[in-house]
Amino acid sequence: MLDKTLRMNLLYDFYQSLLTQKQRKYMSLYYLDDFSLGEIAEAFEVSRQAVYDNIKRTEAMLEEYEAKLMLLAKFEQRTELLAQIKEAIESNATPEEIMSMLDSLEKLD
Repeated sequence: MLDKTLRMNLLYDFYQSLLTQKQRKYMSLYYLDDFSLGEIAEAFEVSRQAVYDNIKRTEAMLEEYEAKLMLLAKFEQRTELLAQIKEAIESNATPEEIMSMLDSLEKLD
């Protein structure tokens, strides 16, 4: 499993358009720019607890979106299948084996 920061960055990439401007800004500062809770709180003139609560709620929302839409999971499956297809081509796999992998790739959508 991906570590939490990497996972949140990926989920943010996929679902950021579903977040409010404030949620996007907090998540961007915290996860992408590596700001501390205190630095974000100071910039927005709110308490650290308010920033923490907003980030935790947003993380939960991103996980809910992923549970329903599975964009990250499908992306990871596609990436794995593409690697397998490249490997199969390089190892001179049969056309049937390659077609089987391509069929699996098409079924992900």
